[in-house]
Amino acid sequence: MTQGPIARVNTQGAVDLAALASAKHNQQQAERALANAPAGLVIDVTTATFERDVIEQSMTVPVVLDLWATWCGPCKTLSPLLEKLAVEYGGRWVLAKVDVDAEQAIAQAFQVQSIPSVFAVIKGQPIPLFQGALPESQLRKYLDELLAAAQQAGVSGQIAGGAEAAAAIAEPESDPRFEAAFDAIEAADWEGAEAAYRHVLDTDPLDQEAQAGLALVGMYRRASASDVVEPAVTDQDLLLAADHAGLAGRWSEAFELVLEVVRRSSGSERDVARARLLELFTVAGDDPAVPAARTALASALF
Repeated sequence: MTQGPIARVNTQGAVDLAALASAKHNQQQAERALANAPAGLVIDVTTATFERDVIEQSMTVPVVLDLWATWCGPCKTLSPLLEKLAVEYGGRWVLAKVDVDAEQAIAQAFQVQSIPSVFAVIKGQPIPLFQGALPESQLRKYLDELLAAAQQAGVSGQIAGGAEAAAAIAEPESDPRFEAAFDAIEAADWEGAEAAYRHVLDTDPLDQEAQAGLALVGMYRRASASDVVEPAVTDQDLLLAADHAGLAGRWSEAFELVLEVVRRSSGSERDVARARLLELFTVAGDDPAVPAARTALASALF
């Protein structure tokens, strides 16, 4: 069989702000769902574990393969949705995640041309499902059809603890203080979102989620107002490019762009860049690029 190269998704240029807002919300839901997930419900698969975790497992329950990569923007939207749904479906199917860069043999075996690509395996037989990031309603339709096909094939098992995990997230926790902010972000109402987060901070100035939300809205507002200038020359060009890079999840790049402004500026301009970098740290949270960038900031300042 002729294998073609996996098409890399271009994350440069304009930012889909509504999609980013939804992706962040989906990620939060997925993290909460996975906290209740039993072992084996959502797994990372390698070439070495494929036989056991996919082929053998598919004799009992359908296995959904999510082929993704760290550089893939749509993957950041799709994967959290699949993780959340794996828990919601109560262990009636298993989500097996494959990093196509690390596991190229698996990608080649499935003749993957673009990502995200999603397949299912039932009784060891692969079934193409779809490519690209789909909304949750369409994902559920595919999954329901998959379970019906699995039932006809005599595959109707369930992962131990799956039902309990599904029940644990059946009533999602919500904080009404943040509902107005999230609704405003989805509507691209940056003033409304900022007002909602500031309202939370007026009551609790140390609320980390509100601090991060306010900083994120600032990134959305700036990115929606201007496209990235190539090549970035002025300090403002660099800071805007950092916003776009951060919103695309390229935190190392975003931090370095702002650090460049810190290094080459002084006085109030340096103070602005330093404050901007601290905002990016707040949004990035525990991203592995943060510690090194904090050290680089200290070196640039002192």
